[in-house]
Amino acid sequence: MDGKNPTVFNQIRSRIVRLQKGAQAGKESGDYRTGSAGGNILVETTNTLILLIFLFLTLVPVILMLFISLKNRAQIFTQFWAMPRPPLWSNYVAGWNGMMPYIVNSLIYGSISVAAVVFLSSLSGYVFARHRFPGKEVIYVAILSLMMIPGVLTLIPSFILVRQLALIDSPLALILPWTAGGQVFGILLCRSYIASLPQEIFEAGRIDGASEFDLYTMVALPMSAPILITLAIMHFVGIYNDFIWPLVTITDPAKQVVGVGLRQFVNQFGVVDIGAQMAGYAVSVLPLLILFTFGMKYYIQGVTAGALKA
Repeated sequence: MDGKNPTVFNQIRSRIVRLQKGAQAGKESGDYRTGSAGGNILVETTNTLILLIFLFLTLVPVILMLFISLKNRAQIFTQFWAMPRPPLWSNYVAGWNGMMPYIVNSLIYGSISVAAVVFLSSLSGYVFARHRFPGKEVIYVAILSLMMIPGVLTLIPSFILVRQLALIDSPLALILPWTAGGQVFGILLCRSYIASLPQEIFEAGRIDGASEFDLYTMVALPMSAPILITLAIMHFVGIYNDFIWPLVTITDPAKQVVGVGLRQFVNQFGVVDIGAQMAGYAVSVLPLLILFTFGMKYYIQGVTAGALKA
């Protein structure tokens, strides 16, 4: 046993030396990785701070709108940067009562137009993507060429057409032009997306005896749900913010929409109450906020899928 002790001691000592060398090497390697990670963390932190700054600058108008909406005229002009003391929640009551009829009108007209655009665009996109007929590409290019015409150039001809159809001051004066104008971009999105779907699925459906309308409703529409939701959100946001066309075609305040209603809401006061005006702006944003809250995931999926498939 005594003769073996030096050997065991030497083995232990050699192991300790190897462990120390390994620890030193690991420390040096760890220092290198830590330095690299530290550089990456610094870059990521800098990028995050820059993005936060831009996000804050983007939200400044919204913050000011909410800030001013809780003040009266005296507080706005004499203590602009001070906190609302006391906060005037009555401004939101006035904003809600003033904007609610216009919001309801916009939701009704917009929902009808969105449903029509989604149906007609998806049906046209399915035809252009899955069928061959003479002049298909010529017709498709002709439809896409309409996107190069500025909307202001068609404002007067569209107004004359609507007036000749006796639709002035009617909800159809908004719904029909909105639906017709939204189909061009909708056909582009739906045709590109449906064309990328596997052809084997449609052939299997035809073998099983499915009609073309069955293939459209039971295959194309379910598989195109992300791009259809994207189209619905984009179209609704566009018509919800429309101002010029409702202004020239609707004269009855009871049939007016949000874009013009905000302007009329201001004119309802002898002296413009800026706080109530800002509260009306905040209230009118709620439908779009709710729409993006529940539809953002599908909107991003549709945009991403459309970009990848295009």
